[in-house]
Formats: sequence, C-alpha cells, structure tokens
Amino acid sequence: MSSFKRAPVSGGPPKADILRPLKATQMIDSRPRLPAEILSTVLDALPVPDLLRFAGTSRRMREMVYDDTRWVQRLRAMGCWDESEARHRHGDGGPKHSERPGSSETPKGHRVSTQRAAQQRRISKGGEAIDQLTDGFEDTHLSAQSAGETTLDDTPLRVLSHVKSIRGCARQEYGRVYKTLEPVYRDIVKSDDDEIAIAVRTYSEPEQQAQLLAQLQSYSNSDWAEGWRQRKRKLDAQVNVFKTAVLRELDQGLQARDYDGNVKRFVQIMFTLDSGSDGVELFIEKNPVIEDKESLGVATDATAHAFSGSISLAPCGDFFQKLSTAVIGQINIIKQVFPNPAEVVILFLRRVGREVVSEYLSPLFSLARENGIEMYLRAVSGACGHALRFTQAIHSPEAPEPRLQQVIDDIARAIFEPHVDTYLQEELDFFKTKADVEVGSWEKQLSEQDKSTESFFMSNINRQADKRDFLSSFKKVVMMPVNALPTIPLGSPFAGSKPAAAPNSLGNGNVSETARAISPSQPEAPTTELAAKAAIMNSRLEGIRSLFSIEVALNLVHYAKASLERAAMMVLLGGSMGEKAKIQCVTIFVLLLNILGSRHIRPGFTTAVEHLSKYNPREVSEHNQPGVAPLVTFLELVNVGDLIQQMVDVFYEQELVAARLTDRNDFLDPAIKEKRRFEQMLDERVAAGLNKGIEVLMNEVEYLCATTQAVTDFNPNADGTFSSQTIDIGPTATAIHIVDVVSSHTKMLIGSTEKNMLDVFNQEVGLRLFTALCKHLKRQRISVDGAIKLISDMNHYATYIATLRNATLLQYFAALRELAQIYLVAPADAKELSTIIADADRFGGVLSAEEVYEFAERRADWLSVKREVERGLYGFGCGVM
Repeated sequence: MSSFKRAPVSGGPPKADILRPLKATQMIDSRPRLPAEILSTVLDALPVPDLLRFAGTSRRMREMVYDDTRWVQRLRAMGCWDESEARHRHGDGGPKHSERPGSSETPKGHRVSTQRAAQQRRISKGGEAIDQLTDGFEDTHLSAQSAGETTLDDTPLRVLSHVKSIRGCARQEYGRVYKTLEPVYRDIVKSDDDEIAIAVRTYSEPEQQAQLLAQLQSYSNSDWAEGWRQRKRKLDAQVNVFKTAVLRELDQGLQARDYDGNVKRFVQIMFTLDSGSDGVELFIEKNPVIEDKESLGVATDATAHAFSGSISLAPCGDFFQKLSTAVIGQINIIKQVFPNPAEVVILFLRRVGREVVSEYLSPLFSLARENGIEMYLRAVSGACGHALRFTQAIHSPEAPEPRLQQVIDDIARAIFEPHVDTYLQEELDFFKTKADVEVGSWEKQLSEQDKSTESFFMSNINRQADKRDFLSSFKKVVMMPVNALPTIPLGSPFAGSKPAAAPNSLGNGNVSETARAISPSQPEAPTTELAAKAAIMNSRLEGIRSLFSIEVALNLVHYAKASLERAAMMVLLGGSMGEKAKIQCVTIFVLLLNILGSRHIRPGFTTAVEHLSKYNPREVSEHNQPGVAPLVTFLELVNVGDLIQQMVDVFYEQELVAARLTDRNDFLDPAIKEKRRFEQMLDERVAAGLNKGIEVLMNEVEYLCATTQAVTDFNPNADGTFSSQTIDIGPTATAIHIVDVVSSHTKMLIGSTEKNMLDVFNQEVGLRLFTALCKHLKRQRISVDGAIKLISDMNHYATYIATLRNATLLQYFAALRELAQIYLVAPADAKELSTIIADADRFGGVLSAEEVYEFAERRADWLSVKREVERGLYGFGCGVM
C-alpha cells in the first residue's frame, strides 16, 4: 500500500456526520426490573418444578435459581447440611468428581461447562424443552410421581443419611432427595387423616415405616411453597396415627413387663420416628415406682410404729431403702431399653423426686409438726439424711459423673426447698427457747432456795488433772452423734438419768431442764461417763453453784450440738440452701456464746466480784481455813470459766471447723468474732476479779498478822518472864498460816489461766505480801532471842516465793532475809550493826539505808544501841584534834 497522504482541503463546508441523530437519541429500556430481594423471596415460595421452569426464562433468573446458597438453605432446613464438613471439603481443594451423586468419569468442570453451553444454545434457539433441564434434576419429573409408581426400594429410608455437604453441589444433592421423597410426600398429603397412607403401608415392618416418616418429617421442613401448612398438617396427622399405634403396642409391652421384647422394640421405633419423648413419657407414667408408690410406704406409718404422741423415723428409712432398690432396678431397665439412658434416667429421677419423695415427705413433716416442734425438726433432718443416702446409692455410668451428680443434687434440693427456710428458722428458735428455759430455770431455782451462810471452799485437789479428765470425756461425747447419746441429766449431777429412748423413736420426752435439786436427799449414781464426770466436778464446786453451773453450760452445749448436727444435714444439700444452712449453723454457735456469756458467766463473775468487795476479815469469826471464802469462790469461778472456755473451743473445733461450717482463718467470720468477744469478756472479768481478789487476800494477810502474831514470838521476854527452855527455830504459826492461805489461792489458778496472767498475778501477790510483811515488822518488838524466829519466818516466806519462779520476787524476799539479820546482832556489836545498815549492796537495792534504819528501830534493845549505831552511821560524838 502507498504511504501517500491526501492533503486536507480547506475553504469548503464541513461534511455532515450521518450518525449524529442516532447518537443524540436517548436509549430507554421500558422493561420493568424488580429488586433482587423481592425476586429471591418469590423464588423461595415457588415449588421445585416451577422453580426450574423459572430458571429457563433468562440468564439472570437462572443464576438466581442455581445459586448454591438457595439449595444449601433447603438442605440445612432438613438438617442434612454439615458446615464443618463443607469447610473441610472446601479446604481440601473441593470435592473429587466421583463424590458428586450420579457423576460420571467426566471431570466436573468440563461436564458443567458443557451442560451450560448446551443450555445457552437451546435458550438462544428458543426451542428448549423445560423438562430437559439438567444439573441434579436430570431424572426428576416436573410433576409428582403417582402413588402407583412407588416401589419397595429402601432408598427413601436412607436418602437423607447419604446427603453430602459439598459447596457448589447443594442443588444436585437436594435434587436427589427431591426425586426420592417427593412422590411419597405427595401421596401422604393426599391420603386421609385417620388411616396410614398407601406409601407408608408398602413397608410391612414398623421400623421401616417409622424410618420413612422420620425422613418425610425432615423433608417437609424444606417445603416452603404455597399450602405448606396444610401439607405439614397432613403429614403430622399421619405421624400421630402411626405414633398412637406404636404407643398402644408399647403400653401392652409395659403391662406385660416384656422389656427385652416389645418394650425395647417399640421404644427404638419411637426414637427413630422423633426424639422418643412420648415413649419416655409413657414409660415413666406406667413405671411401677410411680404407679405403685403407696407400696413403698405412707407418711402415717411413722405414727403406727411409735409411742403415743411421737413419731418414728424407722418407716422413713424403710421407705427410702425400698425406693432405692426399686429405682436402681428401673435404671438397669432403662439402660437396657433406651438408646440414650442418661437423659431418661435424669427425667425418671426428677419425676420420682417430684411425685414420690415429695408426696411422701410433705405429709410426714405436717404430721411431725402436729406432735411438736422438736418432732418436726428431727423429722426434717432425719429425712434429709435418708434422702442423701438414697441419692448416693443411685449411680448411672451412662451419664457423665459430674452431670449426673449435679442433677441428683438439684433433685434433692428441689425436694427440700419448700421446707428449708421454715426448718432453719424453727431450728434457731427452738435452740433459743431451750437455752432460755435452761438458764431461766437455773436462775429461778437459785432465787427460790435459801442462801447458805457458810461457804464451802474446795480442798487442795489437782484441778488441772480433774479438768483434763472431764474434757477428755467431753470430747468423746462431742464427737459422738446426738442420736447415739443417752439422756444427760440436767438436775443434780447425782440424779439418775432416764433410760435412752429407742434410736428411731422421737418422743416428746426430752432432757428435763426444770427438775433440779441442789442437795438431793436420795442421790442416785449417774449412768453415763459424761454425767459421772459432771457429778464429780459439781461435787467439788458446791461453793460456786450460786454463781456458775457446769451442768447448765454442758446442757447448752449439748442443745447447740443437737441443733447443729440437724442443721448440718441441710449443708450437705449444697447450693444456696447449703449456704443458708451453714449461715444458720454459725448463728446457732453465736447464740450459744451470747447466752452462755451474757446470761450465765458474766453475772456469776459480777456477783463474785461484789462478794469480794464486801468482804471484811474482821467480820469473819473463823480464820482457821486455808482460804478466804469469797476469794476461793472467785478463783474457782476462774477455773470453771476456763473449763467452759475449753469446752467451747472443743465444740468449735469438732462441730464447726471439722464439719467445714466455718474457717478458723477467716477473721471476719461471725463465729470467730463472737468467740473472740467471749474470750475477751472472760479475760476482762477475770482481770477485774483478780485485782479485787489480791486486795482481799492482802487484807486477810494483814488481819492474820495483827491477830495471830503473839508478842512473845519475836520477843520471848516481853511478858516479863525469863524462860530457859530451848528456843524453837521453826517458823511461827502465823507465818505458816499466811503461807498456806496465800499458796492455796495462787495454786488455784494453775492450769486455769494463761501463763502471762498467772505470772502477773503471782508477782502482784508477792509484792503486796512483801509490803504487808514490812508493815507487820514495823509494828513488832524484836529481841536478839526472837530474831531466830523472825529469820525462820523470813526463810519460810522466801521458800514459798521460790515456788512461784519469779526472779524479781526472789530479790525482795532475799532482802527480807538479810533484814532479819540485823536483829541477831548483839548489843555489844552495835558498831557492826551500823555497818550492816549502811551497806546498800547487802539488800540488793531493795531497801535503802534509811528504811533499814527504821526497821532497826524495832529492836527491843534499841535505846541501848541507838547511840553507837548513829555514831557509826552519822559520826555523832567525834571531835577534831
């Protein structure tokens, strides 16, 4: 071709563009277009044949109809789509060509593209036959197959189980299901409601019929076309007719107890048809445990086996024993018959708890309340214990242990939930009433009896060993269950206890809290170890029975133990009810300490301190006893208070801590706080009483010194007679008496108070005794011959002080021993006496020279030695040469 270019021509008119009118024309599409959302909703409401015809109208409609999401939705409605399987297959690179139902050896991509190309050619030619559409519906007729064309092929029985979850092939999978089940579905829809359809009757075995109906029920969930409610109702009617027939056969099998035969067979059919809930309900309804529950026992049996005015828990135990045997047998049958025994066992147990156990216990509790509040409390607690043992006997290995145990616990809580709040409140009120009656009866009896004018003091016994012996018996009793305890007498410790009632009998007769004789005329030996120990203790504490009662404290603890053990049964239920019961147990312990401390111990200490304050040794005519009566009483109160505190500690450890009702490390726990308050109250009362007691003891010491010390003890010649008898070098009777009085009181605190408090008490007693002896010496006239007695007295006091093991006190009484030496110096050695007086180191700094000089003035020959002593001390009479 030539490369010559024509030169542009200028000057002429422009050439007109012939396409300009066409370009100026606006192209308007007059066809209406619906939004995709509306079209999708319309497509969902179309039957499958119409849906396939609609796909042939245009490429856009075909894409919407063939959208894989639409067919996945139908498969998911039937419960045949597994998303995890679809992800797994998609993650492996998509399905193999052989995985697609009905696929040939031709690769999928090539086949699909060939089919789509053929469709496009037929659409372009306009001569396409709608009933020749492919991609999953090749062999599917657009009109439903007639009933006469059904066969005995078992494909409809298993078609849904063969559906695969493959992305991109959902339409093909649904097409295979549609081809198989749609003819049967249409036949059932056209049948009568009161008879089984022909398509179902073609299968002779009930198992096959149930399998077919189950497949059709799942398939009907993908039927969204117009009239689907009527078709669904028709199918449900067919299912109900079949289910009624199966339940009739199952009922006959249950009546015949044919568990291995018809019961198991028709239960399996019910589970094939649906979840089997109707079969489970019929099995439980016709269960002999539910139908024949009266044969296990009735509430009125509790009164038939007990004395008048009481009830017995033995029938309750028999009821739960029979129920346990029957339920375990039914659980074994359930595991034999049902495919999911765990769920059936749970439903069965809930029904048993609601209709058997609850209906037995409610009348029993009402009957017990009519016989008294204590009967009610024991009945609820005892029934709870039997119920807990019943739940422990039930075990089903088919159910996971934690889940089964949780369900059983829920059942037990549901049984007692209507009663737990009332029971816990009644338990607290009952304990408070019993405790108030016990303390009130004791107080009333004291106010009515005549007060004795003479006080009895305890003999010098080993109190610490006695307390250990009593506490060892107390621990044994605390660790025993309440129902194993015989009746503990609350009267005199020597009063015979009543014979123990039968273990399962709950009579109205309880531990008597009103009959008590302080001095019984005909004592009887106690019949229990704890009662015997209490009798021994009380026989030695007669002097303080008007202040404390070890029996009252013991009985209060026993009442609290009984209430705690009953309420602790509810703690085992767990959950919110268990927490409520645990809080109530702590409340009972707090109430015990309040009543024991505020109404019993504190008034006793207050009275004892008042007696100490009013004590005047000059008003007492008898001082031969080795003890001050009110102080002895108070110190015995300290012993008994310490014993009660140890009882409380043992009770707290055994009943609350060991039972995990409280945590000893939780300082905010109400039980811990109240226990510390109780101990603080005891310490404060003891400290106040000991301070007052020391004053009383020293007043007694001073009185004994003033009234029993003879003038001739330290100055034999004071009466003007001169005897040549040998001088007794032993201590005087006054010194011996004083040491006996003081030591008898200090020994009473050994083992009853803390070591720190005991050391403080002993030190204060020693210092005040030192002061009293110094005052006593300044009132005496001591001769050289009498100095031997004085030295013996000081040695006797020092020997006693050494038993207190207090180094400070030893220095004071060592100074007194040195002080006694100044009276032994003969008048001829008066200058040596001044040297002794001036030697401050000799007295260990306890006594100054001026104080020793004052004591030296009490010498009988002081006037004859005074000049020489003062000359040696102050230099009087000396001159300067």
